[in-house]
Amino acid sequence: MNAAPQMVELRGKLLLDEPMSRHTTWRIGGPADHYYRPADIDDLAEYLSQLPEGEPVFWLGLGSNLLVRDGGIRGSVIATSGMLNTLEPVGDDRLRVEAGVSCAKVAREAARAGLVGAEFLAGIPGTLGGALAMNAGAFGGETWPIVEVVETLDRHGGGHRRLPSEYDVAYRHVRGPVGEWFVAAELQLVPGDTAVAQARIKALLTRRGDTQPTRQANAGSVFRNPEGDFAARLIEACGLKGVCEGAACVSEKHANFIVNTGGATAAQVEVLIRRVADTVEREQGVQLVREVHIVGEGL
Repeated sequence: MNAAPQMVELRGKLLLDEPMSRHTTWRIGGPADHYYRPADIDDLAEYLSQLPEGEPVFWLGLGSNLLVRDGGIRGSVIATSGMLNTLEPVGDDRLRVEAGVSCAKVAREAARAGLVGAEFLAGIPGTLGGALAMNAGAFGGETWPIVEVVETLDRHGGGHRRLPSEYDVAYRHVRGPVGEWFVAAELQLVPGDTAVAQARIKALLTRRGDTQPTRQANAGSVFRNPEGDFAARLIEACGLKGVCEGAACVSEKHANFIVNTGGATAAQVEVLIRRVADTVEREQGVQLVREVHIVGEGL
């Protein structure tokens, strides 16, 4: 059992040795030393300001696009989902959205407000914070083209407002000021027809359900699409659909997804990821780049 950090005046909830399998979409992962659910951004800033200097910090949204190894995570996990959850209009064509709001909710609320341009977010199974961190995309849209301003916290709890020009943004890549994390963003959208936007969201979700294993535990796309090609096509061409390592299997529905069929370990998933990448490189001559983040310690 890990000792709780000695902190004062916090309003959030601190859990010790919290199993990350409860908080990842793969339903896999060992315990986090400290798992903090902040009451709001100010409370989170206070928590960060009181952390020991050497304490590692890891930010968690919905737990998609993430493999936590079976030994768990040392340090503090900051859980934003359901906590940093404010979404509010800014003028006639912007929304201020905190990092813990799900991308699907951003799409729905933007459409309800008569704003278009965020519908693609309905296809991203994560939070806005995670989408900002990796320039997540779906159905031809990407996160950063609609970002006007971001708000961040640094290691000591200091707040910052930054422009997109302060970041290097590319396909599934974002690099900015070191030691800062996204806590909110203002999204620039376009006034439009609510019914049309809602119909587009419905169509995108139907397409996602038809093509992805949404009813099985998964973490989203495992590999980035190579330029001019698709990771799923390359994996399927190698005959890897349905291949398993223990209870971790390449999806029969979409070859760029690995599903937990029940009781899979992080070690099994990691071995299967390497096996797929090695096979594609050997047989197709393409080095796949992993999109899923692997964190924590093995057993």
